[in-house]
Amino acid sequence: RMINLAELTPYILCSICKGYFIDATTITECLHTFCKSCIVRHFYYSNRCPKCNIVVHQTQPLYNIRLDRQLQDIVYKLVVNLEEREKKQMHDFYKERGLEVPKPAVPQPVPVSRGRPRKVLGSVFRIPPELDISILLEFIGANEGTGNFKPLEKKFVRVSGEATIGHVEKFLRRKMDLDPACQVDIICGDHLLEHYQTLREIRQAIGESAVQDGLLVLHYGLVVSRLTV
Repeated sequence: RMINLAELTPYILCSICKGYFIDATTITECLHTFCKSCIVRHFYYSNRCPKCNIVVHQTQPLYNIRLDRQLQDIVYKLVVNLEEREKKQMHDFYKERGLEVPKPAVPQPVPVSRGRPRKVLGSVFRIPPELDISILLEFIGANEGTGNFKPLEKKFVRVSGEATIGHVEKFLRRKMDLDPACQVDIICGDHLLEHYQTLREIRQAIGESAVQDGLLVLHYGLVVSRLTV
């Protein structure tokens, strides 16, 4: 049966600009989709999803978004002339400014042992070079009186080497929903770390004994704050 476009419109509209998806881009944390330009602009001043308010990434939310080519193809097939209008607008934009019009990405054939070459596209988003430290957060326990807390869902984190132990503690507090009275002790090897220390300094000072498979290993424990005892 024929389907009215109005029935599908709510599923192919960007909630930020209220227009049809252009370069449909999905947040990997919550799977909400927006125009690429809309969500990139939004992340200039916020690290939360515009629809569900979840924290996408503490410091680099652009790392957790991906182009959704299949959804964009569907939008272009459903909305007549949308793709042609968008290409013309982009062409005019660059020409008016005397710039070279960028060429679309072309899938590159990859050699295979048998059969025809298979076309694949590389990752749309690469890890930014400033995210140069990968850390492994290992929980070593909590003493009595620390209250209820949520276990950390992801213990592997990639951050800038300029991030401090204070930033790591804030990350743990938010993700685990910790009570303010709960103290977080972060240890590397047998060293109790201070808030002002950066991850790069720690890795350089402690050396390979702090590294496991390329990851800086940090252990953290929860105790009742000394201020409340």
